[in-house]
Amino acid sequence: MRSPKLAALELKRFGRGKLPRAALAALLLLPLLYGALYLWSFWDPYGKLDKIPVALVNSDRGATVKGEHLTAGDDLTDRLLGSGKSFDWHRTSAAEARDGVENGRYYLSLTVPEDFSKRIASSSGASPETGALKVRTNDANNYIVGQISRSVFSEVRAAASTKASRGFYDNIFVSFSDIHGRTEKAAKGADELGRGIGKAKTAAGDLAKGLGTAKEGSHGLKSGLGKLNKGAGTLDTGAGGVADGTQALSDTVNGVADKAGPFLKKHGKEIGDVSRLVADASQRASDDLDDLPDTASSAAADARSASDDLAADYRTRCEGPVATAPDCPALKKAVRAADRAADVAEDVNKLVKDNTGQLDTLADDLNDLHDKALLLAEKAPHLGTDLDAAVKKVNALNSGAHKVAKGAGKLHTGLTTAHGAASTLDKGVGKLRTGSTSLKGGLVKLADGSGTLSGGLHDGAAKIPDYDKHDRDARTGVMADPVQLVNQALHKAPNYGTGFAPYFIPLSLWVGAMVAYMLIPPLNARAVAAGASSWRVALAGWLPVAAIGALQTGALMAVLHWAVGLQMVRAAGTVGFLVLVAACFAAIVQWLNARFGPAGRILVLALLMLQLTSAGGTYPVQTSPRFFNAIHPFLPMSYVVDGLRRLITGGGLGPVWVACGVLLGFGAAALALTAWSARRRQVWSVDRLHPQLSL
Repeated sequence: MRSPKLAALELKRFGRGKLPRAALAALLLLPLLYGALYLWSFWDPYGKLDKIPVALVNSDRGATVKGEHLTAGDDLTDRLLGSGKSFDWHRTSAAEARDGVENGRYYLSLTVPEDFSKRIASSSGASPETGALKVRTNDANNYIVGQISRSVFSEVRAAASTKASRGFYDNIFVSFSDIHGRTEKAAKGADELGRGIGKAKTAAGDLAKGLGTAKEGSHGLKSGLGKLNKGAGTLDTGAGGVADGTQALSDTVNGVADKAGPFLKKHGKEIGDVSRLVADASQRASDDLDDLPDTASSAAADARSASDDLAADYRTRCEGPVATAPDCPALKKAVRAADRAADVAEDVNKLVKDNTGQLDTLADDLNDLHDKALLLAEKAPHLGTDLDAAVKKVNALNSGAHKVAKGAGKLHTGLTTAHGAASTLDKGVGKLRTGSTSLKGGLVKLADGSGTLSGGLHDGAAKIPDYDKHDRDARTGVMADPVQLVNQALHKAPNYGTGFAPYFIPLSLWVGAMVAYMLIPPLNARAVAAGASSWRVALAGWLPVAAIGALQTGALMAVLHWAVGLQMVRAAGTVGFLVLVAACFAAIVQWLNARFGPAGRILVLALLMLQLTSAGGTYPVQTSPRFFNAIHPFLPMSYVVDGLRRLITGGGLGPVWVACGVLLGFGAAALALTAWSARRRQVWSVDRLHPQLSL
């Protein structure tokens, strides 16, 4: 009898009564208990976190920052209560939260401390502090919830930290803008200072030039007054000599008037000589008096012009809106000295003008004296007869000579004072000229320094950022959260259940094969007893379970897809691949049962445990102990899990083809071993007749 017919006979046994049919139905639906039901129970746990009760305690008292009230705790609490995406938040007191986490009413609690806003606000102060959110968990309630909470609260902490950082960095960028604005103002001020210094430098040059002119004028005034003083001295000396001579003459004439006749007769020639001397002296004095008004007027005009020029320069440099000359006190002294010298020169000129009549009279007297002296010289030999008239004239001459001597003395004294003042003025103007030259040099250096300062401030202002509100918001956002996670998921599983389906589906098919061989013998006893071919016996025992496995696969995947919601990128490929998996698992379970008998059922279960722990269906196998890493490549379920992941969520088919090859190899090897076991069973032994263990 051929293998398909033997397999059909095995399946017909399940149609002979209600109990066998019920057993077959249970056998077909058994994988649903391990696959669909199990996956359904935690299909999307992260999408149901809002059903988990969590206590929320807000003890924050708020804080005041730059006149504004900050309520960071209230803001965070409102966001959590209004998010609707995390837990089922319950606002409670601290004591109620602590008690609720302890007795299991709440899975965990989140506490906002009373100084939360104060610490957040400190980020803009001198002593920044971090704000701490307090989380209380209780693994006795549920360990997984504690693990999930760490991820959720990390996001809460990051969001709160980002908001706090935004305020801190926003203050920094506002400060940058303030510094930029003030630096620009300083740069403009430096520009204005530079322009003012430039004007001052030009004015200092003009001042130095004007003081040079004033120096020339003061020197000319000094020289002119020196010459005038010298002439006045000569006039004073000459006038004194004339006065002394006329006095002597008068005294002599008056003393010897009674004796003059005989004397004049005796000394007529000598009298003529003296008269000629007097005529010459009076002539020289008259000539000097003629030059005196012009010299005094010219000296007064020159002195006043120099004084006015210096005073004008002083008013321009020192009494304008912006004083530009640092030597104003010295310049003021020079102005006063020049003014005094001009006053003296004008006084001298006034004295000469006020005494013009006297000078004219004196000149006339001198001319008269000259004429009379000449006349006396001519008439000296005849003076004896004219003695009385001569005495009167000598006395008149003596009186005029004394007046001239007195005026010449006053003139000499005034011109001496004026010459001293002019000398002082000339020295002061010289010092001012030297100071103005130094001032000009200093202002040149100051102008260079102000230019360097202005350029530096402009460069600094250009380097200091000036952010508007849009720029501040953009940069604050980047600095508050500088590193963002751009999560690009390739072939992403939409939920928790889809991610674990490649692990639980092969588990359910293995269990299905294991239970199937509890109802169906791995080897047909009649065929073995009849001495049928071992391969025919092996295939006859494998085909019914492989067919049941295909039906189990169809039922399982239909429920997972239509009832639970499993979406498969390659649905047909997934179903076909699972049929191959069911066939391979059936071959392996058949061999273990055929070779080891009742003990094979224990080995099937043990092999299932080894595959589940080494397949990497939950955590990567690299996280498992070394033993499981070692056996991972040698067990079929490792390849089944990798292949199902690519078929369900997508990706390259390389692991799928490798898994198909591995399954075909394991299946073929298992059937060959089963055939070998069938051949052995055709030989009876004592152990077969009396087995040591029966299950």
